[in-house]
Amino acid sequence: MTARCSSLRANKGWLAAALLWVACAIPARAADWIHTTAQAHDFALDGAPVVYSPADAPVVGIAARDLTADVERVTGRKPAWSTSAPRGATAILVGTLGKSALIDKLAASGKLDASRLRGAWESFVITTVDAPMPGLRRALVIAGSDPRGTAYGVYELSEAMGVSPWHWWADVPVTRQRQLYVAAGTRRFGPPSVKYRGIFINDEDWGMQPWAAHAFEPGSGGIGPRTYGRIFELLLRLNANMLWPAMHPGTPPFNADPRNAALADRYSIVMGSSHAEPMLRNNVGEWKAPAADYNYLSNGPGVLRYWEERMVSNGRYENIYTLGMRGIHDSSVQGAKTDAERVALLQKIFTDQRGLLKRYALPDAPQMFCAYKEVLPLYRQGLQVPDDVTIVWPDDNFGYIRNFTDAQERARGGGFGIYYHLSYLGAPLS
Repeated sequence: MTARCSSLRANKGWLAAALLWVACAIPARAADWIHTTAQAHDFALDGAPVVYSPADAPVVGIAARDLTADVERVTGRKPAWSTSAPRGATAILVGTLGKSALIDKLAASGKLDASRLRGAWESFVITTVDAPMPGLRRALVIAGSDPRGTAYGVYELSEAMGVSPWHWWADVPVTRQRQLYVAAGTRRFGPPSVKYRGIFINDEDWGMQPWAAHAFEPGSGGIGPRTYGRIFELLLRLNANMLWPAMHPGTPPFNADPRNAALADRYSIVMGSSHAEPMLRNNVGEWKAPAADYNYLSNGPGVLRYWEERMVSNGRYENIYTLGMRGIHDSSVQGAKTDAERVALLQKIFTDQRGLLKRYALPDAPQMFCAYKEVLPLYRQGLQVPDDVTIVWPDDNFGYIRNFTDAQERARGGGFGIYYHLSYLGAPLS
């Protein structure tokens, strides 16, 4: 598999999936705030049930149940999980501020300082609380500013215990411990310096697609919900939040199976599409008309209807929308003959695509424009990208970034990002 990194609204990218084999034989180490012998005021994880609110986002329940499995990986004993009111000696309370009655009560009583969580992006605290509520002597509280923040907090604890984010994909071994204790006190994380962080699964026909199709989930015909579920878990464990799905010929389009998008929503993963695939469309697998008809100059209404279909089906989900247009499968835009005509055509496309977003997408849905290959010279010749759209600079496929922001550009509201090839398959190199 070739993985490509995509990082938006900042100037640094994520290391991606091709690195997973580098240290796969080295067990993950516990953090210094996790003890294997009890110290004064430590919180003992052994025997503490994991409790979360059924009213919280689905990703919180997914992470909470993963935590019970992670404790078992280290200690050999799996704690219970519950959505009922906690009672007894200790419990691990997991929840999102404003979505969990447990967390809201702790904040209202002053037992949880939520001042840095309110209104924050993907932030969380991990803290020990004495006598958090009637009937409970002590709690370890993992509270997030939003559902992803809560999930990140849970997986932060898992990694601190010694469970690598790559525990499944790379079979990273866990160092077994008889007991685990969390040091007393509060640990705060977030917000992240890069707002959207993720990977693009590409050139998947070399490895991931055959593996998924023949070994992992043969019933799906390729990369399907079972594989994507494992990818979503990995992204959360790595504090990532975004995915451009696989899109090569032979791979079923991500949205050909509605279960994929619904699963991404449950994992709170923000879905996007590549620089060559605007408006969440997989052109290789989904454009059924002749390739020559994928031409906004001669067939604008037809192409717009094609984009609108995806907005109707997926607009209710959290997505990042790629704006602009290139040809089928990473080729140049059709129709326009000169750069001036291409600039004018893209300006028209921006307007029409944003009209669809206003009609169908969630409010303030993030948008991006990637100046890849022949598109960057168009930007340099005066292509006007709306101020709230994130402009993503690509590398040249050899690892050199092709453009950097100047002082005037840095004032843009949409900010900037990076699309970076961890490895590249194509002429003149492999």
